[in-house]
Amino acid sequence: MAKDELDILRTAPVPEPDATARDRALSAALTSFDENFAPTPQGSADTRRQNSRTQKIWSRLMDRKFLSTPVIASLLAVPVAGYATYYLMNDGPFALRQDRAVQETGGGVLDLNGGKAGEDDRSLAFEPAPASPREEAEIALDSTMSAPPVGTLQTLGGGTRDLRGGANALAKKRYAAPPSPSVAPPDAMPVPVEDRDRLEAFDTNPVRSALEDPVSTFSIDVDTASYAFTRATLKNGALPQADTVRVEEMINYFNYDWPGPQNAETPFNSTVTVMPTPWNDHTKLMHVAIKGYDVAPAAEPKSNLVFLIDTSGSMNAPDKLPLLKSAFRLLVERMDGDDTISIVTYAGSAGTVLEPTKGSEKAKILGALDRLGAGGSTAGEAGLREAYRLAQESFVEGGVNRVMLATDGDFNVGQSSDEDLKRLIEDKRRSGVFLSVFGFGRGNYNDQMMQTIAQNGNGTAAYIDTLAEAEKTLVQEATSTLFSIAKDVKIQVEFNPEAVAEYRLIGYETRALKREDFNNDRVDAGDIGSGHAVTAIYEITPKGSPAQMIDDLRYGEAKADNDAGIAHADEYAFVKIRYKLPDEDVSKLIETPVTAANEVARFGAASDDQRFSVAVAAFGQKLRDADQTADFGYDRILEIATAARGADPFGYRAEFLQLVRLASALDASKR
Repeated sequence: MAKDELDILRTAPVPEPDATARDRALSAALTSFDENFAPTPQGSADTRRQNSRTQKIWSRLMDRKFLSTPVIASLLAVPVAGYATYYLMNDGPFALRQDRAVQETGGGVLDLNGGKAGEDDRSLAFEPAPASPREEAEIALDSTMSAPPVGTLQTLGGGTRDLRGGANALAKKRYAAPPSPSVAPPDAMPVPVEDRDRLEAFDTNPVRSALEDPVSTFSIDVDTASYAFTRATLKNGALPQADTVRVEEMINYFNYDWPGPQNAETPFNSTVTVMPTPWNDHTKLMHVAIKGYDVAPAAEPKSNLVFLIDTSGSMNAPDKLPLLKSAFRLLVERMDGDDTISIVTYAGSAGTVLEPTKGSEKAKILGALDRLGAGGSTAGEAGLREAYRLAQESFVEGGVNRVMLATDGDFNVGQSSDEDLKRLIEDKRRSGVFLSVFGFGRGNYNDQMMQTIAQNGNGTAAYIDTLAEAEKTLVQEATSTLFSIAKDVKIQVEFNPEAVAEYRLIGYETRALKREDFNNDRVDAGDIGSGHAVTAIYEITPKGSPAQMIDDLRYGEAKADNDAGIAHADEYAFVKIRYKLPDEDVSKLIETPVTAANEVARFGAASDDQRFSVAVAAFGQKLRDADQTADFGYDRILEIATAARGADPFGYRAEFLQLVRLASALDASKR
């Protein structure tokens, strides 16, 4: 029986290596390759893999339950299979390309579409691969490094081989590096947005000796911008910078049911209460509450409003110009038909978008708002001048004449310094045209400038970060925002050193006045709008309390004996409030002595509004890292605010509780 050929080969001796036989076999293989070379090579340079979409299609097609119904199979299986085939042949890993190219190690592309150029020389054309913009930068960098010449291929050993020399050249090297798979570059890290917010730096009010410095004087502040800005910061996952937290604006953000005046002849009423301090058992709080007269809707005067809108390039963000337009739409909708509205924009240069128009033409006003777009630099000075001109042109005697500036605060063309703007605003307010400021956006927010011009323009400053905040400021509180019932309101408190050793004012650092400014009617101060509630809180240290921080003077004044005739020795303090009516230039005075009759024995005996305002004051101090509340936890603030939440029809106090919890979590994450 003949042996199997495989058995013969298995037992045959291995022949000695023969260089001639090897060259002859290699030459025969190359010749066969040339004769049978196909236009479409085997394999694919496309590194994409079959994706989940293809797998789902085919797995669904192979599902027996799906194919069990002939009708479904005939209606769906055929077109789906056709689509799957089309995808595989065109977009999938098996797609056929007429321009197929294989990436080689040397950086070039080997074109396999060419045919024979001669018996011994296959012309292999090399073309550079199309480069993306990212790859062009890399190619430019790599051009300084040595690279194999065109038509060569780098080998595993580090050398190169010439692919232009036919079979003999190809036979000189046995192995070549395989093509490198194309790897997608990692996504670039997002470039952080530059934070160019401008804030006014200030120190927290210090503890003062009632014996050495018994008088405290400041302007009232009804602005709410600090609270809204702080809220936006916390909701963005960060604790606010101390200079963004103005405690009085945190407190005055909320509406309180303080007792108000009975008629407009007395524009506001003040209530003073002394109570224990929740964060210090050895001090007391003197709580001063002011409530403005609430103008009835039927008695509201006519309004002449000029919307001064920043349309510069810095306003091109969702929380800036788009939100601004939506906010002002809310205000337009509530205006009466006899009111007048004008629109001025500024971006590079100022322009009047809408001449003075009656409120009855709402479609015209809203259309002008909708057409606004952002672009250019910020010609703030020119815009202010044009807005004041229009306001003066449509001036309403006995009515509301106000410029409403909406901006991120970026004034970089014209008078851009705060002092120049202050002088401009002071000059214009004497004409009876007041100014309110509404801030938008982050990263370019100029809080310092807004505070300066609002305080000197007899207006208010608000920060609008959401449409809900716009609705609160421009709709719910429109009367207090627009209608002033008193201007240049100042508070001066004199403490009795016989009853009070020390005191400190919580907040109002940027509203401090000199003692002599109180009686000077030329010195500007804050305004109170219709129905406004204003709160000021002092922490006082009673005489002889262990909480006293300032040592008594060795050579201080001799202790007076009340029997010798010292007046008002039973008073804690004496509160004086000076104000002017909107159309007058001479101030009026209200005086209130503070005695034991104003005191409550327990903190829990104070009203809900008083306790809630104290909780907000504690929260503001905590965010500013004040020494007095360093050991007073967020849990205690939350406890007080929750118990004193009271009526909360719009949910603002509930939102405050959320902010306290959020600040507590963020503060804990820092440790």
